[in-house]
Amino acid sequence: MKTSLKKVFPIFLLLVLIFSNMTSVHAAQTNTYINLKMGSRGEKVSTLQKALNKKGFSAGKVDGIYGKNTRNAVINFQKANKIAVDGIAGKQTQSLLYSTPTVSRGTSLGRDTGSTDLYWLSRIINAESGGEPYSGKVAVGSVILNRVASSAFPNTVKGVIFEYYQNIPQFSPVAEGTIYNTPSQESINAAKEAISGQKPVGNSTYFFNPKKAEGKWIIKNKTYVAKIGEHVFYK
Repeated sequence: MKTSLKKVFPIFLLLVLIFSNMTSVHAAQTNTYINLKMGSRGEKVSTLQKALNKKGFSAGKVDGIYGKNTRNAVINFQKANKIAVDGIAGKQTQSLLYSTPTVSRGTSLGRDTGSTDLYWLSRIINAESGGEPYSGKVAVGSVILNRVASSAFPNTVKGVIFEYYQNIPQFSPVAEGTIYNTPSQESINAAKEAISGQKPVGNSTYFFNPKKAEGKWIIKNKTYVAKIGEHVFYK
């Protein structure tokens, strides 16, 4: 009996050491962050893209390829969380992205309204028309909602705002990151009014500022509706 125990004990000790070593390696791997940047590919990139999309920072299609959309999403996340902005998903960016709650911006607004549409609509209004008259803010909100109602665009407010065409965001605040800024109370009120059905520019689905953009395609292909503040609206 004693002889058997003497033979078994070394084997048992060896197994314990092997298991401990495996656990340590696994823990080290779990806490290891590999820098992901333009050109990176693989499962880690897919995981990054899924996390960014889940938290509202549109990285586009989850394809495991770190392209322009993913880089822009990382930049926007870095801006929103006030960390170094370099477009590279390093240790700080990844650890923050994977640990923060899904709703990491303006949670008080979400609690007060209980509305995802209001959350995003007030932000695009603030970013696109912060300096415009109140009626212009409502008009911008109604354009977003008109797009939601149209079969030619995504069927959600968030989907419309974060739509890309040929890898270019349809709304500049998405590319610039200002879509994540906290909206003014006036922008929130304008969003509520647009959601209630106010349509100061009818069924318009396009708008632009002639002083900042030529809007040639819109002018040639759409019908002019009105001008409010610095924005012109087309349907």
